[in-house]
Amino acid sequence: MTSSYGGLDPATGRPLTVRVEGGRIVDVSAATGEVDGWLAPGFVDLQVNGFAGLDVNGPDVTTETVVELGRALAAAGTTTFAPTVITASEHDMVNSLRAIAAAREADPVTRDAIPFVHVEGPHLSPEDGPRGVHPVEHIRPPDVEEFLRWESASGGLVGIVTLSPHYPGTPEYVTALSRAGVSVALGHTAASPEQITAAVDAGAVLSTHLGNGAHAVLPRHPNHLWTQLSDDRLTAGFIADGHHLPADALTAMVRAKGIERSVLVSDSVALAGFEPGDYQTPVGGTVHLSGDGRLSYAGTPYLAGAARSLADGVASAVALARIRLGDAVRMATANPGRFAGDRGVLRPGAQADLVHFDWAPGDTTLRLRTVVRSGREVGR
Repeated sequence: MTSSYGGLDPATGRPLTVRVEGGRIVDVSAATGEVDGWLAPGFVDLQVNGFAGLDVNGPDVTTETVVELGRALAAAGTTTFAPTVITASEHDMVNSLRAIAAAREADPVTRDAIPFVHVEGPHLSPEDGPRGVHPVEHIRPPDVEEFLRWESASGGLVGIVTLSPHYPGTPEYVTALSRAGVSVALGHTAASPEQITAAVDAGAVLSTHLGNGAHAVLPRHPNHLWTQLSDDRLTAGFIADGHHLPADALTAMVRAKGIERSVLVSDSVALAGFEPGDYQTPVGGTVHLSGDGRLSYAGTPYLAGAARSLADGVASAVALARIRLGDAVRMATANPGRFAGDRGVLRPGAQADLVHFDWAPGDTTLRLRTVVRSGREVGR
C-alpha cells in the first residue's frame, strides 16, 4: 500500500509530497496542490536515557521497557534513537545492553528505531562538576577488554562511547574503538586542551552535550571548551531545552561549530513527558519538574537531568540559537543521522520516518500532527 504525505519543507518553505511504500520512501517531489504544516524526517536522538517513565538504566530494565520506550519516543516525534547506558557497575551496564539487544531481536520496529547503543561512561572525570550525576564509585579508566564484553553482551551494538580523555592510554583506547566502527565522544571532562587534541588525533569525532558536564568555573583560556569548539573534526551535541545552556552560550557555540557540525540531543531521563510536580528518584532523591520542563533537585538551582523531547528542543533552538527552523530540523535529523547509517533524510530508498507538524515563530514546541515510523503512522 502506498501512502502520501504533504507539507512545507522546513529548509526551503516549498511544498512537497513524500510517497511511502513498504516502509520506505519511494518518491519526494514538489506538491501539486495546497499543503499546510511542515514535513520533515523523523527526529534522530543520539542520547536518550529514558522517557515517559521508562529508563534503559538500572537493574530492572527489560525487553518490554525498551520496546515501550521506542513507542513513547515515536509518539513525541523521535523515530530513531540511541538508548544511552550510563555509568554503573559492569553487571548493570551489561544487563541494559542485553535488554536492548533482546528488544531489537523481538520487535522489528524497535530494531528499525535503534541503530546502536550509546554508552556514556564509565570512563568519565571523577571530579564533582564534570562527573554530573554519574556515580563516582563506578567511575573507572577505559579498558578495551571491558568494551569487548559490552560488545559480546549486545551482539556488537555499541555505536557511541562517551569518555573523558584525561586517562593515560586514552589515545590507544580511542584508536581501538574507532577501528571497531565506534564513534568516540568526549564529555564529562576536565581534560587539558592537549589531552582533548590527542583524543581527536586518535579518532574521536563527537562532543557530548558540549557546555554541560563541566566545572561551573573554568580558566578563561585555555580550557577544554575552546579546544572542542575550535576543532572542526568534532561534531558537537547540544541540549537546547532552555535550561542546560543559556541563549547566548548556545548561539555562540553553534556559530563556532557551524550548523553542519552541530546536533541536537534531548539527553532525556525517565521523567521527561511527565506532568509538573515533585518526584522521588533513585539518584538524588526528591526532584522538581517545572511547567517549562526544568528538572532540578528540590530546593536547589541544580539540574537533575533533561526532561524535554527532541521536538521541544528543535523549537527552542530556533529562538535560543537564533537560527532558522530548517537549520534546527537539520540538527535533529540529517546531522545526527550521519552517525546512524544516514537516517534523518527524505529521499527515495530511505526508511520512511516522517513528522508532520505545526510551528510558528515564538513557539516553544512543535505541535505534531502525524508521525510515521518505518512506514506506519504512530498510533495506528
